[in-house]
Amino acid sequence: MNDQLTHPTAFYALPRIGSPAPQFEITTTHGVIRLEDYKGSWLILFSHPADFTPVCTTEFMAFQSIYPQLREMNTELLGLSIDSVYSHIAWVRNIEEKMGVKIEFPVIADLNKEVATKYGMIMPDESTTETSRAVFVIDDNQIIRAIIYYPLTTGRNMDEILRLVQALQTHVKHKVATPANWRPGDKVIVPPPSSQEMAEERVKQGDVECTDWYFCKKELVE
Repeated sequence: MNDQLTHPTAFYALPRIGSPAPQFEITTTHGVIRLEDYKGSWLILFSHPADFTPVCTTEFMAFQSIYPQLREMNTELLGLSIDSVYSHIAWVRNIEEKMGVKIEFPVIADLNKEVATKYGMIMPDESTTETSRAVFVIDDNQIIRAIIYYPLTTGRNMDEILRLVQALQTHVKHKVATPANWRPGDKVIVPPPSSQEMAEERVKQGDVECTDWYFCKKELVE
């Protein structure tokens, strides 16, 4: 059997880190939205398997809990699943009524799988009728900066998503890298020197902490 018939994402070149985010114009719980509407701000585009499901409900409440912090970082949220806009509206209202949490960000109604297919959110070997728990971090120039996938069974960690955006924005602003388990306020990694002369200069610099010529950290000065 033709793989393109069984794997709908095969028709598209899936987006990669560093590539432009695929454009769309789509119906959401906040009306028709285009990706271009978010130009100038960062965006977390995420998919969930289905409305009115328990793990997704916990995730939506958790995404809402970090939404104020994200907005302070010039970052918006946009959800998606292969459900109708009426289902989304009913579910969002149910979350507010039963859980006491008002969902303030829009949710894409992707019934024809247009956006889900463009972004590779469907994992045919897991489900052909539900999107996986995908996360795309898109910067203010609409370039994809990070991609995370979780299976249907596992809810996402909001603390890590928040930390990821903070690390990416720190990299863009200061041209540095961030080490494992980095948090704002921690030392950052200075890009390694690309020549022997630069390596010798690096270890003599007073504003960096070098374990060796290739491994140097420094404090960030805002």
